[in-house]
Amino acid sequence: MVATVKVYQAYGGSDGSPSESEITTSTRLQTKDQFDPADTTYPVPIPASAPPYKYSHWIHVFLKITGGSFTKINNIRFYSDGSIGWYYGSAGALLRGARDSSDQGVPMNTSYEKATGTDGVVGDAIDAAGNGHGYYKTQTTPVVAVSTDTASVPATIDSTDHTLTGRCKAVVLQVKVDADATQGEQADETLTFLYDEI
Repeated sequence: MVATVKVYQAYGGSDGSPSESEITTSTRLQTKDQFDPADTTYPVPIPASAPPYKYSHWIHVFLKITGGSFTKINNIRFYSDGSIGWYYGSAGALLRGARDSSDQGVPMNTSYEKATGTDGVVGDAIDAAGNGHGYYKTQTTPVVAVSTDTASVPATIDSTDHTLTGRCKAVVLQVKVDADATQGEQADETLTFLYDEI
C-alpha cells in the first residue's frame, strides 16, 4: 500500500496555527482570507491606475500525508504548464513566494502567516516591506511568476524526508492585477505537485 497524500489550503487561524481544508477540485484567489471556491463576492478589483497594483490575499497550499504505508516522502516539487492564461494586465501575474536558496516552501508549523489586507478591496503583497509575508519579504527575490515553474524546471517546495503523517511545506500563491487587466472570472488553471516516495 502506498501513502495517502492530499492537497490542502491553510487559511485564517493565527501565525503557525491555521485552519485548513482539503482542495478536492479547485480553490479561488480572492480578497478574503478564506477557503470557499464557490464564493464570487470577493474578486480582485482592477486598479484605476497602477502602481499601486491590486492583489489577492495570499494562500498557502500544501501536501498533507494522511495515511497509508510508506518509508518516506520527499523532493516535493511544484509547477504550472508555463502559461497562465489569465488577463491580469501587463505587469500582473500569478505569483509564488520565493526564497533565495533552499526549499521554496513555508514550514507550516513555524512560518505560516495569516494573510492580511482589506476584505473585498485588496490583499497585502507577499513582498511588501511592512505587511508582507515574513518568510519571503526580506529575500533578494521574494516573489516569482508561477509561469516560470514548469515540468522541466519545477520549484522544489520541500526536500525534507517525511516519515510520518502530517503537513509538508506549503507553496504561497497570490495574484497581482494591473490597470489594463480584463474584468471577469478567469479560466481554471492546473497546478501540479510531484513527490518521491519510498
